Amino acid sequence: MSLPYNFSPGPAMLPPEVLDQVRADLPEWHWHGVGQGASVMEVSHRGKAFEALIAEAEQDLRDLLAIPANYRVIFMQGGAWGQFAAVPMNLLRPGETADYLVSGGWSKSAVGEAAKFGAVNVLASSESDGYTSVPARNTWKSTWTENGVQTTAGQSLQPPSYIYACSNETVYGNEIHTLPRDLPAPLVIDASSHFLSRPMDVAACGLIYAGAQKNIGPAGVTIVIVRDDLLDRAPMTIPSVFHYKHMAANKSLFNTPPVFSIYVTALTLKWIKAQGGLAEMECRAIARSALLYDTLDASQLFKAPVARTDRSRMNVVFDSGNADTDAAFVAFCDARGLKSLKGHRVRGGMRASLYNAMPLSGVEALVTAVREFEATHSR
Repeated sequence: MSLPYNFSPGPAMLPPEVLDQVRADLPEWHWHGVGQGASVMEVSHRGKAFEALIAEAEQDLRDLLAIPANYRVIFMQGGAWGQFAAVPMNLLRPGETADYLVSGGWSKSAVGEAAKFGAVNVLASSESDGYTSVPARNTWKSTWTENGVQTTAGQSLQPPSYIYACSNETVYGNEIHTLPRDLPAPLVIDASSHFLSRPMDVAACGLIYAGAQKNIGPAGVTIVIVRDDLLDRAPMTIPSVFHYKHMAANKSLFNTPPVFSIYVTALTLKWIKAQGGLAEMECRAIARSALLYDTLDASQLFKAPVARTDRSRMNVVFDSGNADTDAAFVAFCDARGLKSLKGHRVRGGMRASLYNAMPLSGVEALVTAVREFEATHSR
């Protein structure tokens, strides 16, 4: 792949092979060689071809993640913000509490949404250190113990309805590399910005959700993987489009789904399988991120502030400590075809998003830019 390289945090770059197939299907979509008489953006979601496509996409996803049979896969809309509300609507029982681990802005926002539907407890937060780490498990503070129910002041306290974490915080660049096990409640994971960049322990979770627009497709579709036993928690008063059991029973086709987004996601799932699956995606992610982190760690101008054990392979955040210098570096890179490196507005600095479609050559070009810029600038 040649310049330019797109380091956008999302919507993010897609594999060139996928874009080529999309381009070919725009005038008329051919499903397994059979023309559908319409663009892929015009076909009915009730047609047999699209029903077959979404079923095949689900199977490819099951194959990639080794999803156990007792989990449902749902293609939903609304992005992560929609799931911030859908999770407590479906899982937070009256009189119970949901526990949230706060390791960045997205998990903090999830707390705010969940609090609209019931009681929320913050297990731990790394906000005081600028979210440069993920709170260690031994710092979690909850109303339960790891051996079961805890009694305080003579009151028997129930375990939480669920325990929530964002396993990769896009803005602040930290990642939970190993999911916790042996928890007293279902683990809910927002995996949006590292989804399908590595194998995942699905069985450790009660629910995983992810927006497609980072690693596997365009904005518009959100994938939810939910364990069967959790489907009956939701009251029937929840709007149907947010009701996991209702959406699963209708095979994600209760209402008009984001047809085009699901189609591109389906193509990307096949691309991932053809590349060697999630083991290969992880190898590439490690190689890309290690090259950039090693360069930043050796730099006298830039720093990568996240604790080494918690560094994200997907979103590398760094800065010089000087806003003018950072802006000059972003402009320097932009002129060289290295796009969308400006950091999120709440953090500043730079952010290089290294999703599945980013080739190693893109990181090599960024590393060269870091060294060239540093040679002519100082703190």
